Amino acid sequence: MSASSKIYVAGHRGMVGSAIVRTLLAQGVSPERIVTRTHAELNLIDQSAVHEFFAREKPDQVYLAAAKVGGIHANNTYPAEFIYQNLMLQANVIHAAHLHGVQKLLFLGSSCIYPKLAPQPMAEDALLTGPLEPTNEPYAVAKIAGIKLCESYNRQYGRDYRSVMPTNLYGPGDNYHPENSHVIPALLRRFHEAKLANAPEVVIWGTGTPRREFLYVDDMAAASVFVMNLAPDVYATQVQPQLSHINVGYGADVTIAELAAMVARVTGYLGRITFDASKPDGAPRKWMDSSRLNSLGWRAVVSLEQGLVYAYREMAAT
Repeated sequence: MSASSKIYVAGHRGMVGSAIVRTLLAQGVSPERIVTRTHAELNLIDQSAVHEFFAREKPDQVYLAAAKVGGIHANNTYPAEFIYQNLMLQANVIHAAHLHGVQKLLFLGSSCIYPKLAPQPMAEDALLTGPLEPTNEPYAVAKIAGIKLCESYNRQYGRDYRSVMPTNLYGPGDNYHPENSHVIPALLRRFHEAKLANAPEVVIWGTGTPRREFLYVDDMAAASVFVMNLAPDVYATQVQPQLSHINVGYGADVTIAELAAMVARVTGYLGRITFDASKPDGAPRKWMDSSRLNSLGWRAVVSLEQGLVYAYREMAAT
């Protein structure tokens, strides 16, 4: 990539997109080379607008971090929006990138692409080997389609479109909505408010037994830039034409009960923690096998507890 190459970061105001911009800037990329658009400036579901943008800006690289995201409640409540909006924006950006000569693109997926009962840790070849978790199946299907879009343009047109599959992410820019957020921001907000209210108890959805892996978003951004910048021959040694995605994980998981206790410590909440087993647990375990990426020289550096401290500091300040 030359010093004058333009990099388009789709979804730069989101948690992952903003972290990618931070990482690029920290690595010395000039701000003038980073192209961004807000949703008000460019609706990625509008195919004509996307094509006009690519024709005008002519980016050399694309980080496709834009997506409609949410937790179990949001996925259960808005399944049509989750599958439609993600399918449309992915197809529009990837196809426009190809038509306008973009050779390198990085698509950001999700660990929910893997079957609900996939062997743990989940390796890349577990894709499409079993039923998905029903609570977020529409979102997962859209993300699987994104991977296959990239693979298809690579196979047919010789593009270099890569995909990274992060585990559960958290950190600066997260969504702290009381109903539509993921588990870490939801717990941080709930325990923070319980502390302020001197509430005697915090009730957590589910049994507390499911295991989850969490990755600080700046680690994910560093991994994304790392994968994007791998030399084609190096990347090719780790992928196959129809197994092109690479997992990005922290390397260890915890139970939801352990996570809740950790969040209580970080926020300073001293009351009881109980669990409502009538609420859904989701998949029993989601732990990514990141050995392919680790073998290429990348590993996460921010521990879960330290990342929670960073995330809580940002949430409390807003």
